[in-house]
Amino acid sequence: MFASFFKSKKWAFWAYSGIFFLIAINWYQTTLNVRINEWYRAFYDLCQNVDRHTLGDFYAQMKIFLWIAMPYVVSAISERYAARVWAFKWREAMTFSYFSYWKKVSKDIEGSSQRIQEDIFRFSKTIEEMGTRVLSAAMTLFAFIPVLWELSSNVPFEFLKKIPGSLVWIALLVSIGGLIISWLVGWYLPRLEYNNQKVEAAFRKELVFAEEDKINYADEEKILSLFDKIKYNYFKLYLHYCYFDMWFNSFSQFLMIVPYLIMGPGLFTKVITLGVMVQVSNAFNQVRGSFSIFMNNWTTITELRSIHMRLKEFEKNIDYKG
Repeated sequence: MFASFFKSKKWAFWAYSGIFFLIAINWYQTTLNVRINEWYRAFYDLCQNVDRHTLGDFYAQMKIFLWIAMPYVVSAISERYAARVWAFKWREAMTFSYFSYWKKVSKDIEGSSQRIQEDIFRFSKTIEEMGTRVLSAAMTLFAFIPVLWELSSNVPFEFLKKIPGSLVWIALLVSIGGLIISWLVGWYLPRLEYNNQKVEAAFRKELVFAEEDKINYADEEKILSLFDKIKYNYFKLYLHYCYFDMWFNSFSQFLMIVPYLIMGPGLFTKVITLGVMVQVSNAFNQVRGSFSIFMNNWTTITELRSIHMRLKEFEKNIDYKG
């Protein structure tokens, strides 16, 4: 999977130049996010003290925001385009690398066409999506941990003030706890996703044969039997996703108010300003969201694991040496 793209002389330029570009543009986006976080403080402090400011000051803040936001929009569009092209090049490399081995195999391999066409496409696309999210999370942590560490001095609780970078540690502990529980709740999901792809492949194979020879293969009873297996597995999967979604959505909603629960008392006792609370809330959510990258993308990771299992099985069947 990885060797066909990163170890190939033909594709090495695309592989490594793409990674370099994505790292650079993600870092640029992160610096803009830090500037926006600083803007929050100035803007909300202005809103809290309107009697000390003019409408001109308000419009000046709007202008500053646009100067930050517009480059962010351009960089985000460029990053998405580059990532999609990069993922497609990876798909192309994998497709023809696998094909050169598959065409030499005489035995019938279950779902070969699906694995070469669909699974490779889904693998490269999911890796691209997850890879850019993880990269963005890493950049965000690198930029925002110092910001949140410094803002921890504004915490209104004395016992938290005694802990250097208390807000960073709270974000880390909350994220680790959430990840562990998500892993336990979603334990069975990858296997169900894998089974889904197997029954879908069997159903598709029968339809492909029926398209060519309706007399021998377009048997309604067999088609119904194959579809019943799909239906059974999907409803089993939906049931497991119900309790995973219940946990994930409940936890996500709770996390929205955590920084306000910590900083809110300081606002009402006038220890901090509204701008500080909003800045802390945004920085906390940036750090906590980055720490929680795997928990927030658990469904995607589950699908990726099932695709990876199928492709590894396919590599074994075609005696792949890439």
